[in-house]
Amino acid sequence: MAAPDPRRPAVIVDPFSSGGMYAPAFAAAGVPVVAVTSYPEVPAAYADSFRPADFTHVLGFDGDVERLVAQLRPLAPRCVLPGAESGVELADRLTERLHPETVNTPALAAARRDKGAMALAVRAAGLPGIRQICTDDRAEVENWLTAERLTGRDLVVKPPKSGSTDGVTRVPAGQDWRVPFDAQLGRTNQWRNLNDRMVVQEYALGTEYVVDTFSHGGRHTVADVCRYGKIDNGEQMAVYESLSWVAPTDPAVPVLTAYAEAVLDAVGFRYGAAHIEVMLTPEGPRLVEVNSRPHGGGHPDFCRTATGDSQLHRAVRWFTEGGSIPKGYRLLREMTVLFLIARSSGTIRNAAALAGVEQLASHHRSAVKLKDGDPVRATRDLLDTLQLGFVVLAHEDAQQIREDIAAVRRMEGELVIEAVDPAGPAGPADPGASAASAASAAQDGQDRPDGPDGAGQG
Repeated sequence: MAAPDPRRPAVIVDPFSSGGMYAPAFAAAGVPVVAVTSYPEVPAAYADSFRPADFTHVLGFDGDVERLVAQLRPLAPRCVLPGAESGVELADRLTERLHPETVNTPALAAARRDKGAMALAVRAAGLPGIRQICTDDRAEVENWLTAERLTGRDLVVKPPKSGSTDGVTRVPAGQDWRVPFDAQLGRTNQWRNLNDRMVVQEYALGTEYVVDTFSHGGRHTVADVCRYGKIDNGEQMAVYESLSWVAPTDPAVPVLTAYAEAVLDAVGFRYGAAHIEVMLTPEGPRLVEVNSRPHGGGHPDFCRTATGDSQLHRAVRWFTEGGSIPKGYRLLREMTVLFLIARSSGTIRNAAALAGVEQLASHHRSAVKLKDGDPVRATRDLLDTLQLGFVVLAHEDAQQIREDIAAVRRMEGELVIEAVDPAGPAGPADPGASAASAASAAQDGQDRPDGPDGAGQG
């Protein structure tokens, strides 16, 4: 691929979360960047990551694709890339019209965003997957559960177009799956998508991983593989507890990457960054979901520290230099992200307990947002987690990482969440609740070398 004219901009649809990192990366290569926002207003969860000053133009999408195409066509964009999950579908539609030589398979567009269509595409490709049904019909679910012999088994209920574990509910054996099914069907989720159907699936046991890739011309390259630690928090499952980079020599890596690449082929993904979540079960890898955009939460910068590269920076290099991209990755240092967890709702006390985080030998970065008097609610999803904060640890010595993980959890255990009036802003709380229970549960997950069983499916 010849290097494109440097005056031709890159277009990023919804440059939020890690997608906001495209602008400085392209700018460093001398390439202007145009932002397209699919929301009338940037969602509060993304507000801190959206920097309009980074872009030569900021265009809003009002539902008229052709009008937006007419605005972008004179700029002759070199690429159109989604920055966040909300931008995936619009980026596909714009690429088809503005840059068809780098389009992902149009006929499979739904499979790159909708979890129902995604599972069907994976099954059609002959790949094993988690058994599930996606429908708005209770009777259809009942018949499916009977046919699959899943009646009375642990299940997962979730919307087909949610994100950040929003609405992901574990239904333990013996409980009624209809309760979360009915509660969420027909409502608009926090990503402003109507839950017109619901996914009901078996509860898979195993360890959850993520494979982060960059693809060009259908050739998939692996920028990193990470292992998730997730725990149940009351009725909420798949609450983020940790994320650790996995060495490419780990025997799980070739199994996971081969499966992830086959999944990308199955959903017609040919160009760009993707984030594939996979449960490694005793029967082998099973897809949780494909996200056809970069790994969020600032992951590309952390990945550069761990490996010297990232999927986002590979995308920038390819769309500016057109050079070769390595097939795999190296692990230069151990790295783990720890997420803080609130086991109950209430008011934070003794936030100073976390003051020692930055003095840890492996401290790389942290965003601890808690202060005394802050109202918090019991952690339900990734957005709740990010409102509490996280700690990034990086070091050449794995033992140092383990010691500092234990230190962070001890500090977290000294936080106190005081109960408040149920009518107050933080909602109901358990009297006398302490964050120590969260630290203890999180440490249990760390102590298992293969990660928490059944964590994920979000």
